[in-house]
Order: sequence, then structure tokens, then C-alpha cells
Amino acid sequence: MSDLSYMPGFGNDFETEALPGALPQGMNSPQKVAYGLYGEQLSGTAFTAPGHQNERTWCYRIRPSVRHTGRFRRIELPYWKSAPLVDPDVTSLGQYRWDPVPHSDEALTWLTGMRTMTTAGDVHTQVGMASHIYLVTQSMEDAYFYSADSELLVVPQEGTLRFCTELGVMEIAPQEIAILPRGLVYRVEVVEGPCRGFVCENYGQKFALPGRGPIGANCMANRRDFKTPVAAFEDREVPSTVTIKWAGQFHETEIGHSPLDVVAWHGNYAPVKYDLNTYCPVGAILFDHPDPSIFTVLTAPSAVEGTANIDFVLFRDRWMVAEDTFRPPWYHKNVMSELMGNIHGQYDAKPQGFVPGGMSLHNMMLPHGPDREAFEKATEAELKPVKLEETMSFMFETRFPQHLTPFAAKEAPLQDDYIDCWTSLEKKFDGTKEGR
Repeated sequence: MSDLSYMPGFGNDFETEALPGALPQGMNSPQKVAYGLYGEQLSGTAFTAPGHQNERTWCYRIRPSVRHTGRFRRIELPYWKSAPLVDPDVTSLGQYRWDPVPHSDEALTWLTGMRTMTTAGDVHTQVGMASHIYLVTQSMEDAYFYSADSELLVVPQEGTLRFCTELGVMEIAPQEIAILPRGLVYRVEVVEGPCRGFVCENYGQKFALPGRGPIGANCMANRRDFKTPVAAFEDREVPSTVTIKWAGQFHETEIGHSPLDVVAWHGNYAPVKYDLNTYCPVGAILFDHPDPSIFTVLTAPSAVEGTANIDFVLFRDRWMVAEDTFRPPWYHKNVMSELMGNIHGQYDAKPQGFVPGGMSLHNMMLPHGPDREAFEKATEAELKPVKLEETMSFMFETRFPQHLTPFAAKEAPLQDDYIDCWTSLEKKFDGTKEGR
């Protein structure tokens, strides 16, 4: 097996081999592949997708993947839900916030520890998303998984996970993210636990870097900072299970070996990891607070130009310098449904109650904004340059309404008094005064 170094290249075409000469040169599917390997293509887009969007990877493996599945049987993972899921006993209209979902004494793997919080869109028509919390204390042993429904954006908040995938090995810790493509087989191991974090399950078009527009070629997220693992393979004859998520259902099959047997590969459809500390924010340097879209790390487009199926937005430490400006996020309501999570530190618009590991949801066209403490501090502050430090929160934002699952509404630690954070905002209007 190869070492665990990484290559840059989110969306780039590249090649890697774990044994010398395993990778064919000059052709994708030679009559015979070195070492007695099988050639196989993993396609992440339609064959006829435009060239700049077309994604596929050629894999040279010990067995073709048809040997990695057998007869399927349905299994239940009761806490992992898919859209559409509209429970008549759950009200999703409202502003919601949760404390961190606590760990328990139960041994939980990547599959059994997934807890769906919201769903949006329709997994069957491949639009929308689901948001999850994962609680993982136990490694998967001779057990593997892939999703035919979605790619997974993983945002750790606590602990370190190792993803042993068909195309190599990645470890991710808090303040990093990973993207696991649709159809990729992997096993998840606990490096340092217990592990807790957030997952955005994207049913729609793949995540990509946003267009920078007038910003130009630099800042925000740079392609070179997304790291892809080098080839690593397992040649183990051992009874194993492969679980597949397909059309919102889970099926399991038994095989007699590890399916992580890709010895070499080349292409542009692969897992990646990214250090959120390499994200370079862009903001106002004179006056006014820009829209939160300025902090987009990744976007999954919809059929409507400029309106995302999902945006992944990051609020990290940064300088605030705008003059004569209300600097925290302003009060607003908009067409997007915003699910936020706190990775670490304090969020400037909610200094109390929104703690690391916590989440909040503000569905489309529901007003939200700073609580009274944040408002008073922002309106009375001396507007000199100040650096927000020790802060990192994110947003999964979608055009579709996000429906709460029964777990989010009835089992997760919902803050019943969250709506009260705005009740102390008093009327300040005085019609006898002009200007400010």
C-alpha cells in the first residue's frame, strides 16, 4: 500500500498508483492491464455532460465491482432519513435552535450514529438535501458503505475520523471538511473519539467552487487547497458487508473480501479534504455589510442560474473594518432556508446560546437576525478595526424548505426558548427626532 500523502486537485485530472506500472499509459482500457487488474470506470456525471462538467475516474482494481455486491436484503437505519419527509405531527415553520446532540453509552458506527435533522427536496428526483448530525464511537470493521443517492459533505466538530475509500485514505478533524462522492465505497474508522459533526447530504448537482465574478482569480477557496488521496488498496480475503443507500432505502450484501482494491486510478472524480483555515474571506473595506453569499466555500447549483440547490458558507475569523456600518449580520428574511452549525468559538450575531456542536434553522421567508445583546453591542461599538477571533460557524443553505425530522423535533435537545432571544428588542422609534 502507498503512503497517505495527498495531491491537490478539486476537479482536476490526475493519476496515482500504489504499485509501479499499474497505471496504463496512453489509453484507458487496454486489452490486458498490468498485475492482472481489471479496468473499470466510475462516472460521476452523465457520459454526455459538457467537458468542463464531465467527471469520471478510471480504476484498475483486483476485482471488478460487480464482485463487491451480491443479493441484497433491506435493512433499517431508523435515524437516517431522506426527503421527502413531511411528518404531520411536526411543525417545521419557525426559528429553531438546538444544543449539541449528546453522546451516549451506545457504541455507534458511521451508519448507526447518523441522526437526520432536516430534509429538503426529493431524493427520487435528485434535488435538495438532508442535514445530519453524526455521533461515532466505533470503527466499521469489515463493513463498507456507499450512497447511490448523494454526495456527502462532512464537517467534523469533535474527534478525528479516517475514511478508507476505494481511491485512498483520508483523515479529517475539526476545522477540516471532506467530500465523499456519490457511488464511492468506503469504511469509516475512529482515530480519536468520540466523534461528532455535521453532514450535508447533497441529492443534486455536485459541489463546486463558486464563480468569483468581479472578485477575480484569488481569495475565497482555492482549488489547490483541496487534497485528494493517493492510491491505496487492500487485498484481504475476509467476510465483509457492503451497505448501499439507494432511493432513500438501505440494503446490505455480503462478500468474501475487502472491496477497497483499486491499485491505480486516474481521473477527476474522487474524494477530497479541505482545511477551512485556508479559506480567505472577502469583505467590505469602507462601508456596508455584504450579503452572506460572499462567504461561500462551495455551491451545488440548481437549474435556476444563481439560485443554489445548496451553498456551503463559512463564517470564520476575519477583520471587521467597515465604517458607519452595522457589522454583524443584519435582520433579514429571504428565499433560502438556512441551517447553521457552530464548529468552535462564539458567533458574533448570537453571543449566547449558539454553542459549539449546536445548530439553528431559519426556514425560507422567516425573519431572523441578531439578538438584543448583539444588536446593542454593534450599535454602540466604537467603529475601529477589530478582528473576530476564535470563531468558526457554517451554513447549509438551500432554496427548498427544510422539514424537521421527528428526531429533530422530539429527541434532539431543542431550545424551547430560542424564539425569546428577540423579545427584549424594544421599540426605539421617536418621531420627534430627525436623523440620527
